[in-house]
Amino acid sequence: MRRASTSIPANIAEGCGIGSDRAFSRHLRIAMGSACELEYYLVLANELGLLKKADHDALAPQVSEVKRMLATLIKRLRVNG
Repeated sequence: MRRASTSIPANIAEGCGIGSDRAFSRHLRIAMGSACELEYYLVLANELGLLKKADHDALAPQVSEVKRMLATLIKRLRVNG
């Protein structure tokens, strides 16, 4: 979960630093994959009893919000690029 969660902003930063919309978009899609992976780990940890339900219920909407923001940014890059 730590690796997936740190991969999200790391890929955004890396893509932004390259300087092209195409590379940025590619790294945003990688970040989205990491967000989906994190979402799965939250579900799995909850189902295995490794994460309290209250913690899962607090974190899951935050991951969904990150995914929504990434999807919006990816879409805007596609439209403007």
